[in-house]
Amino acid sequence: MSARTSVVWTPEFLTYQLSDDHPLNPVRLELMMELSHGLGVLDGVELIEPEAATEAELTLVHTPGYQTAIRSAPEAPFGVGHGLGTADNPIFFGMHEAAALIAGGSVRAAREIAEGRADRAVNMAGGLHHAMRDRAAGFCVYNDCSVAIAWLLEQGYERIAYLDVDVHHGDGVQAAFYDDPRVMTISMHQHPLTLWPGTGWAGELGRGDGEGYAVNIALPPGTGDAGWLRAFHGVVPSLLEQFRPQVLVTECGADTHAEDPLANLELSVDGHRAMYHALRELAETTAGGKWLVLGGGGYALYRVVPRSWTHLMAVALDRDLDPEAAIPADWTAKAATHTRAPLPVSMSDGADPSFERWGGSFGERVDSAILETRRALFPLHGLDPDDPRD
Repeated sequence: MSARTSVVWTPEFLTYQLSDDHPLNPVRLELMMELSHGLGVLDGVELIEPEAATEAELTLVHTPGYQTAIRSAPEAPFGVGHGLGTADNPIFFGMHEAAALIAGGSVRAAREIAEGRADRAVNMAGGLHHAMRDRAAGFCVYNDCSVAIAWLLEQGYERIAYLDVDVHHGDGVQAAFYDDPRVMTISMHQHPLTLWPGTGWAGELGRGDGEGYAVNIALPPGTGDAGWLRAFHGVVPSLLEQFRPQVLVTECGADTHAEDPLANLELSVDGHRAMYHALRELAETTAGGKWLVLGGGGYALYRVVPRSWTHLMAVALDRDLDPEAAIPADWTAKAATHTRAPLPVSMSDGADPSFERWGGSFGERVDSAILETRRALFPLHGLDPDDPRD
């Protein structure tokens, strides 16, 4: 029987627009929803409209002073600090309301699971994983990922796994729970020597009681589908099987794609589809089927993000799409009003995402990253880092 899946959505999510020419353009969400509807993924699905996160919910993660700064920033004549007013995080009118609504969407998705209405819940507008306790960063004002996790902890959950597959390190979520053994944060990202924010080394393990619960897999630039999936399967399943989370939270940024303009990994939409299948399987086998799905980065706005996230929506709803499915003509016409770039004709890049599982060797470029993370983390969980059976 298919899992029960709730989808949180409102067109008001599109008001989170940092500026007219900012890379994080909400058109990617608009086109993703159009494509999901056009391919029948959302047929019969009742979309759940969220409310803005409350001050109490935001304060689980963010300081009151930071929240005050965000509310006042659009009217402040001399700036308010806290990382606001930069090129990455420009100030815009309605900033608090737009960011709090996205955070509220992730809390609502978490609530759907916690209150038993769903096994899986999706907020594709979420995934703003860089915001810190009192500072905006990396296009992120409020950290909806951390707010949703903190809300689940308030409800009595004792083991939550956060798995971040965005090309950038999930630094804000790691920082929020760095000393908390109830939350295992796992981030797969481009190596910090080669990409902002410059964190996410294998030796970042957590602090105090949280030591061993921060996991980082730093991938070399140029890693493609086969290498990414090899690294994922060489590290992540063993740790989650040991941790046995009650909920798996995933941040699913699509900026690992070869066409993304802000990073240097080389995945395809076909590799993303294989990734999402792996996430769904891990939720089923390690977290009792409880899966909270969030969006994230992704700056190839027209050719990549809508297709990748439509596959993700389909996987979360157990309505998997044929990679060769044709893009509807109505969608192409709408997308063409936004860009003159050539648009895709199918849900595939024509790539083969097959890979060879890690077997304890150094046969592939990513194997040093696999072993570095395994040797840093696995002994802390009673696992043998050099035994591929662990």
